[in-house]
Amino acid sequence: MEGLLDFLKPPVAGLQDFYILSGRALRNLFRGPHYADDIFIQMDAIGVGSLWIVILTGFFSGVVITMQMSRALAQYGATGQVGQIVAITLVRELGPVLTALLVAGRNASGIASELGSMKVTEQIDAMRALGTDPIQKLVTPRMIATCVMLPLLTIVADFVGLLGGYVIAYFSIGLPSSQYWTNAYQALQYNDIVQGLLKPFVFAFIISLVGCFYGLRTSGGTQGVGLATTKAVVVSSIWVFVVTSMLTRIFVNLN
Repeated sequence: MEGLLDFLKPPVAGLQDFYILSGRALRNLFRGPHYADDIFIQMDAIGVGSLWIVILTGFFSGVVITMQMSRALAQYGATGQVGQIVAITLVRELGPVLTALLVAGRNASGIASELGSMKVTEQIDAMRALGTDPIQKLVTPRMIATCVMLPLLTIVADFVGLLGGYVIAYFSIGLPSSQYWTNAYQALQYNDIVQGLLKPFVFAFIISLVGCFYGLRTSGGTQGVGLATTKAVVVSSIWVFVVTSMLTRIFVNLN
């Protein structure tokens, strides 16, 4: 029994610390200072910096879905419905999840390594000594920036994915433009739009706070920074899949 308690103590303590960090970061939304300059810098790094990789991934996701589904639908003579399937798949699931995973790989790792480097070089301790709250200065701006930019990146990924699907549908399958875009538009309901925008908003909290959490817990020099970076990417990616399954279950029951 004692061995089991020793095994459970670190993860339970870590989860408790994560909740405390999350609560403090959210509380800072309603108290100053807000460090607007830091927020805009992080929005540029997270949003604009991730734009091209999101565009490329979204485009080729739409291409692959269209090629695969057109082949399957051709057996039933329903190739004209490919726009509907591409739209639902991208907006509901693939767009938010793929975008979140890309941002997690690029920015959760960047946040963890940046804050981890500050931690091991004692810059965060110096910040506290000067009377600055590290959570207010470092964590909250990154959380706000991620929550603003990730839904916008998801919208871009969804649109570019639909465009990639259209390229294949028009030039490879010979589907008329009006038929593809009409089916794609009519397939989407308000439930799908809400689901497609709520998920990246929730993912943004997870990615930013997990990156900050492991960055602030870094110890052991440069090796510790590398370990914190790896943990941030792995944990945030796993939680993206866990949370999307939970949210999908909720929205399925609402229909």
